[in-house]
Amino acid sequence: MKKFKPITLPDISQATVPMAYPSRRNQLPKAGVVLAADVGGTKTDFALFEIKDSNLISIKGQRFPTSDHQSFVDALHQFHTDKSVKIDAACLGVAGPVDGDKVRGVNFAWEIDANKLEKDLDISSIFLINDLQANAYGLSSLQDDDFIIINEGEKNKGNAAIISPGTGLGEAGLYWDGSHYNPYATEGGHCNFSPVDELDLELWSFLMKEFGHVSWERVVSGQGIYNIYRFLRQKSSEKEPAWLSDEFEKEDPAIAISTAALEKKDAVSSDTLKLFLKYLSIEAAQLALKTKATGGIYVGGGIAPKILDLIDKEVFNKNFINVGRMEHLLKEIPVKIVLNDQTALIGAAYYAAMGIPA
Repeated sequence: MKKFKPITLPDISQATVPMAYPSRRNQLPKAGVVLAADVGGTKTDFALFEIKDSNLISIKGQRFPTSDHQSFVDALHQFHTDKSVKIDAACLGVAGPVDGDKVRGVNFAWEIDANKLEKDLDISSIFLINDLQANAYGLSSLQDDDFIIINEGEKNKGNAAIISPGTGLGEAGLYWDGSHYNPYATEGGHCNFSPVDELDLELWSFLMKEFGHVSWERVVSGQGIYNIYRFLRQKSSEKEPAWLSDEFEKEDPAIAISTAALEKKDAVSSDTLKLFLKYLSIEAAQLALKTKATGGIYVGGGIAPKILDLIDKEVFNKNFINVGRMEHLLKEIPVKIVLNDQTALIGAAYYAAMGIPA
């Protein structure tokens, strides 16, 4: 079982990221129990939180491989076995476009209907939000040591954004209203990949033949790492090592490739991660420009924290600001990697808690 640290939501004046309010209230209810879930293509995290004196305290948490279960309900029943614990509200942060009270996963087969779940699970209020929107809410609970700074930038107020390569590529914005952040979901990861040099064009052509449409998710994600690797391996004169082929049979190819790059055991794997990081920095810059994220760009997801040793800050920032006439703007934008892998779960718990009537 995965352990979760107790959570106390900070004052706006003390938080690293100013607070985002899921409702018109600016304080949690005095008591209650909430269920939070972070539902992704690879894993699904569950946690129960008790509200004590307007503080969220985690009481139970567990992680499941998403593909091990036929549905969300199946996974939830395995997690929540103590029916004597009455859940007052729940929030599910799901990796997919939320349509009202329903969501269908992009990189997994689950369909979730909040209205049906409320009846089946006897929970008064179940909220569905995009997983990156949940991440954005969760940023408000993080402290300085939950981040690695890629670019210090300027401490300007303004919009912010989060980009999260994992199984897929998630993106969300945080609109600054003058006092608080207002997170909103996007599906920006599915926008067209934009080549900038000859190698990019070759990669685009390689992926176009296979997928018909080449989005940023095809290159900036776990599946993107494998796509880039396959392209570079085909382009390279070096045959794939037998030991690496064996690793592909045992685990996610993206993990095997990243490990080989970290251990400097395979040149093609190393080149793959360099190209992956180039694309991550470019798409982060495009997201920053589209949202005018003067308040910061946050890099979330499960990949970046695991490959910190491969991230050359100088190279990343050089690619990030390479936008012509807007270079001066991007130089001022803070860029931070989120290290806390519970951020989306915390955000979902916070959202659920704010949905309990005062």
